[in-house]
Amino acid sequence: MKALVIEDDQDVANYLVKGLKESDFVVDHAADGKEGMMMAASEDYDIMIVDRMLPGMDGLSIIKTVRATGNQVPVLILSALGDVDDRVEGLRGGGDDYLTKPFSFTELLARIESLIRRNRQTAETETVLRVADLEMDLLARTVKRAGQNIDVQPREFRLLEYLMRNAGQVVTRTMLLEKVWDYHFDPQTNVIDVHISRLRAKIDKEFDTPLLQTIRGAGYMLRETA
Repeated sequence: MKALVIEDDQDVANYLVKGLKESDFVVDHAADGKEGMMMAASEDYDIMIVDRMLPGMDGLSIIKTVRATGNQVPVLILSALGDVDDRVEGLRGGGDDYLTKPFSFTELLARIESLIRRNRQTAETETVLRVADLEMDLLARTVKRAGQNIDVQPREFRLLEYLMRNAGQVVTRTMLLEKVWDYHFDPQTNVIDVHISRLRAKIDKEFDTPLLQTIRGAGYMLRETA
């Protein structure tokens, strides 16, 4: 499992990163809000642990921005602000749980495990994915755009499903190799380019508004453009 820790207090960050790694998490750490926002937008995480008061961009702004893209990654807010009003603001702002400092790592881990478990159960019950007028039925294994059936091959279906689950986020080539092809190395081929080109021809070519975007130097993004 992969966690993103956005925390500017180095002692707290070290404590979190060490504990999470010992609990078999792969951990990325950002020491300021802007860096954390960039990492949240470009990587795929199972959990985000976000401090409220951060330099560059505050924690609630990060969470609201992440939620605005449709990303439902579980978010645990860490904060020294422990009043009821602060907790309510954090939860209403898109946080899934709220833990005040100082905290016990045992409790933190239990809350993280609960959030991940709940998120997976929700994802497993989701049977239809939608982005703009593009619709994927996971049970029937069908794809439609504007009500028109689109014939996709099994690998194209898997690629599109991953892009739709991460709609509004940059998906890197490495992420696609790992999540769609199960490669944990770069095979040095154009396999991604070929499949992206085929998929784009099927879901975008006959329609006025393109959905599958190439983000130069970063990867790809499925989103509704203005």
